[in-house]
Amino acid sequence: MFIGLLIIIVVLALLAVGLYNRLVKLRNSRENAFADIDVQLKQRLDLVPQLVEAVKGYMKHESTVLTEITKARASAIEAKGIDEKIAADGKLSSALQGLRVAVEAYPDLKASQNFMQLQGEISDIENKLAAARRFFNSARRFFNSATKELNNAVETFPSNLLAGMFGFKRETMYDLGEARTKAEEAPKLNF
Repeated sequence: MFIGLLIIIVVLALLAVGLYNRLVKLRNSRENAFADIDVQLKQRLDLVPQLVEAVKGYMKHESTVLTEITKARASAIEAKGIDEKIAADGKLSSALQGLRVAVEAYPDLKASQNFMQLQGEISDIENKLAAARRFFNSARRFFNSATKELNNAVETFPSNLLAGMFGFKRETMYDLGEARTKAEEAPKLNF
C-alpha cells in the first residue's frame, strides 16, 4: 500500500511538472511571437519623427494631425508591457492614417523626394508589421493563436490549478480595434 501511494504521488508530481513546463513554454511562445512584432513597431517609431519633420513645412495648417502623431509615438515609446504596446500601436496607426488623409490636400508635399522616401519606408514597415502580426517562427503561427493556446491552458482543468498557483493569467489578444480593417490592407501610396 505504501508503494502504491508513493507511485501515485510520483505520478501526480510528474504530471504537475509537465503541466507547469507546458504553461512556461506557451507563455514563452507568446512572448516570442510579440518580439517579432515589437521589432517592427520600434522601426516605425524611429521613422515617425523624420516623417513629421518632412511634413511640417508643408502642413502648417494641419498641426493637430502632427501633434496627434507625436503624442501617439510618445505613448508607444513609454509603453512597457505587451498590452500597453498593443494599445499604443493602435493609437499610432490611427494617427498615421489621419496623416495619410491630410497629405492628400498637399500636392507639393506628395512630390517631395524626402517625403516619398519616408512614406515608402513607412509603408514597408506597415507591411512588415502586418506580416509580423500574422506570423512568427518557421511554423508561421498567429500571435493570437499563441495567446489562445496559453489562455486555454490557463483556464482548463487540470492546468488551471497550477496556473493560479504560479501566477499564470489570461493574456489579451492583439486587437487593432478601429484600425483593424485598415491594417489588414497593404498601405496605398497615392501621389
